[in-house]
Amino acid sequence: MDAIDAILTRRSVRNYKEDNVSDEILDKIIEAGFSAPSAGNQQPWHFIKIDDKEILKGFIKFHPHASMLKNSNKGILICGDPELETFVGYWTIDCSAATQNMLVMARALGLGGCWVGIYPKEDRIKNIRKMLKMPENVVPFSLISLGYTEEKQVKVDRFNKDRIHQNFW
Repeated sequence: MDAIDAILTRRSVRNYKEDNVSDEILDKIIEAGFSAPSAGNQQPWHFIKIDDKEILKGFIKFHPHASMLKNSNKGILICGDPELETFVGYWTIDCSAATQNMLVMARALGLGGCWVGIYPKEDRIKNIRKMLKMPENVVPFSLISLGYTEEKQVKVDRFNKDRIHQNFW
């Protein structure tokens, strides 16, 4: 699938088949995250591959919008590390770009994925740090649920010329 199709047909998928997502596919998705732009190329991120279904289900206990993880095959936790910043305050933007790159790559590889928001909810951050034994300086930012799906991911026309301004408002 080409990049344009992957971008225009990517949807938040919450239903997954039992088919296993290989480590090779997972690594390609993470490679797309590493290829995201970041302020000054600081790359203030870490990624945690999650293939333990019990850990994925553990998120549901404290995250009200994570029910799709009960049948997700794999997950990737995107984390920001403010200690890696040279441009203070941009780690959240950088991690957003990495998350989107990974979602588009997942779509291009024939998978479904969903962005599960974590940051800035302190209770989610605290629970994830504890559950995954993370250092205090690293901030869980987002989680991508992944799996093969039978859901149709088709282009929806969301183009809205009323939201486009040229030169001035």
